[in-house]
Amino acid sequence: MHKSKIVITGVAGLVGMNLLTIIDQDRYEIIAIDRNENNIKLARKIFPKVEFFIADLSLPGNWELHFKGADTVIQLQSQIASRYADQYIKNNIDSVNNVIDACKKYYIKHLIHASSSQAISIAKDNYTYTKRAGENAVHYSSMPHTIFRPTLMYGCFDIKHLGYITYIMERFFLFPVPGHGKYIRQPLYVNDFCKIIVKTIERAPDNNIHNIIGKEKIYFIDIIKTIAKEKGLGRIFIKIPIPIFLWLLRMHSFIFRKQVFVPDQLQAMTIGDIFKLDDWEKKFGVKYTKLSDALKEIYNSEYYRYRKEMIQIS
Repeated sequence: MHKSKIVITGVAGLVGMNLLTIIDQDRYEIIAIDRNENNIKLARKIFPKVEFFIADLSLPGNWELHFKGADTVIQLQSQIASRYADQYIKNNIDSVNNVIDACKKYYIKHLIHASSSQAISIAKDNYTYTKRAGENAVHYSSMPHTIFRPTLMYGCFDIKHLGYITYIMERFFLFPVPGHGKYIRQPLYVNDFCKIIVKTIERAPDNNIHNIIGKEKIYFIDIIKTIAKEKGLGRIFIKIPIPIFLWLLRMHSFIFRKQVFVPDQLQAMTIGDIFKLDDWEKKFGVKYTKLSDALKEIYNSEYYRYRKEMIQIS
């Protein structure tokens, strides 16, 4: 039986790795591309049926040859945190345009693009501007497409966001909270988003943008307390004024030489965005998973054990 060919870019991140756990690898020929060599090595071990290739999509190259004969391209690459504006431009704009050009060259039938709810945020930062620009590049191109704007996601293989917060929480009894901690979040279980992508592969492109927003409005401090509860961690949460918390972020980056969070991310969290809910459950036939239920599923998953390894090699 002929297998439909799918190219997934930015596959070694949170969405891509979780997508590979649920997509039918016997039904599809999957070509997976990412620039992170360490994560690709791990992904090859976990998903032996998938063909992985290392490439920087922000630069022209032979990587586009992998698009030949593909029916669908799922575009997931994204620059989330960096001190340098040019990194956002390269990975959220230049790489998107290069993928669009490759899709046109090889007559791809459907480009599925993962944007972000930050594209409609009131925040004024490099991530917001470049995600919006990348989204517009797809939407106003001649490529048949479907665009998704997910909110803050969490799940297995999460080495940033809530995943890294959990990693730190497991190691320290005292946990710092920025400001009062009562910032509304609308977290989305990444497996819900991946199920939507899988459904979309079988659909014709609609050339529309869909807001995939978590259906619970939860204070940030309540999210981390829920994580501590589900992990069985008795932790003391210390509320720290924002200016001091920003200083701590900078010190963490300097000491560990790792830019996990940048000040822009903290400012985006505290700015007060509340995104309008769309009925994506009905639209895509995927049921929303509550935070507490999702955390139980994550911590019992066979894939959760790889989180520590991904953090260490990142």
